[in-house]
Formats: sequence, C-alpha cells, structure tokens
Amino acid sequence: MPSTTDLYCVMGNPVAHSRSPWIHARFAALTQQPLDYQRRLVPLNGFAADLQAFLHSGGKGCNITVPFKLDAAQAAHTQSPRVALAGAANTLVVGKDGRLHADNTDGLGLVADITRNAGFAIAGKDVLLIGAGGAAAGVLGPLLEQQPRSIVVCNRTFHKAQALVDTHAALAQSQKVELQAQEQQGLASSFDIIINGTAASLQGAGIPVPASVLRPGSLAYDMMYGPAAQPFLDWAQQHGAIGRDGLGMLVEQAAESFALWRGVRPPSQQVLQELRAVLAQEAKA
Repeated sequence: MPSTTDLYCVMGNPVAHSRSPWIHARFAALTQQPLDYQRRLVPLNGFAADLQAFLHSGGKGCNITVPFKLDAAQAAHTQSPRVALAGAANTLVVGKDGRLHADNTDGLGLVADITRNAGFAIAGKDVLLIGAGGAAAGVLGPLLEQQPRSIVVCNRTFHKAQALVDTHAALAQSQKVELQAQEQQGLASSFDIIINGTAASLQGAGIPVPASVLRPGSLAYDMMYGPAAQPFLDWAQQHGAIGRDGLGMLVEQAAESFALWRGVRPPSQQVLQELRAVLAQEAKA
C-alpha cells in the first residue's frame, strides 16, 4: 500500500544540529498534516545526486541550508522573484507535475519575527545590515519591501556590500528606500534596527561594527541563536539597545516553507515559545 504520509527533509552539511525536524513535527501535529520530516547529510559535492535520490523516494519538498542554497536555486525548474534576487533558495517545492519550484523564505521569516513577534515596525526606520554573504542576500529584498526610510549594507570587504546593493537598486527605487553600501569601520550614523548577518561572533572575531551605530532602544538582531548570538546580544544590552536572537527567524521561515508545501499556516508563535522552553531546558542539563 502506498504511504499516506508525505516526505520532507532538510538538506545540508553539517545538518545534525538542525532544529527544523522538531519545528516541522510540531507544525504537522498542530495542523493535523500527515508528514515525515527528516535530516539529510549531503556530501559537499553531491547535492544534485542526493536531491534526485530524495525526489525519487517520493519527497514532496525540502529545506536547504548551508552550503547548498545556491545549488538549490539552480536545480529548480522555476524560481520565485525572491530567489532570482537573492541568487539562493532555502525551500524547494515539488509541484503536481513533478517540477521543482525554488523559493527563499529567510527574509520573510526575519521580517515576521521583527514586526510580529518583537513588535518592531520596519517601515520608515533606518536599518543597518551587517554582512553581504548568503544570509544578508536572502533578507535584503523582503526588508526593502517593508519600506524602511533607509538601509545601509556594510561588510568586511566593501565591494561585496556594493554588489549586493547594486542587485537590489531597482527594488529599492520602486519602494522609495535609500539604499547604500558603506565601509564597516567608517559608519558615522546610528540606526533604529541593526541586523547581524555575519558569523563574526561565532569565529571569535568580536563585534564587526562600532557601538556608535546603536541608538537607545535600537533593535540589535543577530540571525544566529544560542551561544553564537550571545556576544552580539551582550554588546547590544551594554549599550542600551534591545538584543534579539534569530530563533524566531528560524521558526518563521519554517512556517513560510510549511505554508508553501501544505497550503496551511501553522501557529508559529506557539511553536517559537515551545522551542525557547526546550532550549532553556537543554541549557540547564
């Protein structure tokens, strides 16, 4: 008998510490959706073959994490405008005709967490985006669509920040947002929202920008969570800003993926609260 449980997965390398299976299991239980969501550790040079094997086994969709987001975008038959802009995909959806559609829900997840869960409006605000790699590229489009007053992109290597700004210039113009690249250490102004899209704290490199970028009550958001985000959050608090980690972004981008696959919106805020409680228990253990 054919299985009535649809198969999904997260593909990455490494992938052992991914919280996605737990998140999607909770989404499935709370929405009564019959699905099985697994981790797949993919060989670094084996994404295409592993994706085909997963699809051949009846897979209906997958999340893609580092370092395969570029490969995922290129593997799909069709791409959302977000993927075309970011050049990277974190979600693959198998259509009824078997064709693969690529989307990127990272930026939607970040925006949802900032505006809905943290209660910070982005519209009309001054935003600093630190980093110009895949994480930053995945969120800049949805941030621009919130119509902040301005976004400054800064990066250790300036030309990468400028390249990211150049690819988003038309969108910025259509949304009437002032978008520019600046040198990381040459930042002279302060911002309402500061988003860290680098792994600087994870690599022990310290905080990549001066404290003068913070205003009292600014939101300082690190896309990472757990110990990796702590130095950035501590720095924010020391300078009178409000620190927030990326756990909500993780849950909200998963909720966007789940909605694309199942046509049902899961209760993401409830699952975020549950996940925070799980992590707190693990930290005590």
